[in-house]
Amino acid sequence: MADLSTVRVCRRCLLRELNETEYREKLERYIVGLDQALKAPEALYEKRLSVCRECEKLSEGTCLSCGCYVELRAAVKESRCPNKRW
Repeated sequence: MADLSTVRVCRRCLLRELNETEYREKLERYIVGLDQALKAPEALYEKRLSVCRECEKLSEGTCLSCGCYVELRAAVKESRCPNKRW
């Protein structure tokens, strides 16, 4: 397996062209690579995700209210839920 820190992100690929493993790796790489000043603390991140898991607007990792990927939005400290749930 390739070292994720050296794998380049394809900026012209659509998500549908990625297999589930590639997609998950890209999400994880983005979250891990966030500047610590921008990143939500782990406890806050997990709390946000638990709220999203209970929301009827969650569909396959996407918020149907705004179209974001909830794991990415929840990882950024200054982000807010479009439904004002966190």
